Amino acid sequence: MDGIELIKLYQSGQRDFAGVDLSGADLRGANLAGVNLVGANLRGANLSRSNLNKSDLSKANLNWANFSFAKMESVKLSDADLTKVIFTGAMLVKAKLPRAKVSGANLTGANFRSANLRSANLSGSNMEWINLRGANLTGTNLSWTNLCHARLSGAMIYGAVLNGVSLEEAFLNGVDMTGVNLNGTNLKGAKLNSAKLEGANLIGANLSGATMRSASLVGADLSCANLLEAQLQGANLNWACLHRACLQQADLSNTTLLGANIDGADFADAVMPEKTVRYFYLTTTGSSSSWNWDASAKVSATVGTA
Repeated sequence: MDGIELIKLYQSGQRDFAGVDLSGADLRGANLAGVNLVGANLRGANLSRSNLNKSDLSKANLNWANFSFAKMESVKLSDADLTKVIFTGAMLVKAKLPRAKVSGANLTGANFRSANLRSANLSGSNMEWINLRGANLTGTNLSWTNLCHARLSGAMIYGAVLNGVSLEEAFLNGVDMTGVNLNGTNLKGAKLNSAKLEGANLIGANLSGATMRSASLVGADLSCANLLEAQLQGANLNWACLHRACLQQADLSNTTLLGANIDGADFADAVMPEKTVRYFYLTTTGSSSSWNWDASAKVSATVGTA
């Protein structure tokens, strides 16, 4: 079946096209809202700017298909093969993609707000500027994806695989990332206000310029992490490991660091309340009675007023 025949049948009222072969079909701009394409073969088909709202493409073969700027709200794509698909600028609000294969795809600027991507495979995909606010990413494979500038506030990412992911300038405000593995991850300039990163592995992560106000990093491992100019006002770093971390020019106003490991950490020109500096000196020397800011303090910082 070709695209022209499908459109004619759809316009006549037919909606069930389960299992049809539409590989390479030209369906640009077609109105196919509510269509049933379960198990259909749409490999290499062009559906750019089409209307597929509330359609069902579960278990369909969509390799290399083009859905750029398509309307796909509440579409069903569970167990579909979307390898190398193009979703540039597409609207997939509340779409259902559990267990879908979306590796190597282009999702630049797509809107997946409140979508279900549970256990989907998005490895190696370009997801720059994507909207994933409130999306379910539980158990999702995001290895080696480009999530620069992505909006992930309110997303669920428990159990997600994040090896080699790039989150530069991503929006992660309020996201629960308890225990997540972000070893060596690029989070430069990311927005992590009120995020929950308790027990997270952030060894060697790039958090330079990141905004982490009121974030919870209790017990997090930030060994060798780059926190240059990070905004950590009101953050909780109790029992965190900051071994050899760079916190130059970071703002730690009202930050709590009870029991934190600061061995070898660099706080040069960091903003900290005097009580925090005194606490550091006490924990590293065993006494604060002879504390001398200029001459003997291991922590070099700008004493704030917080």
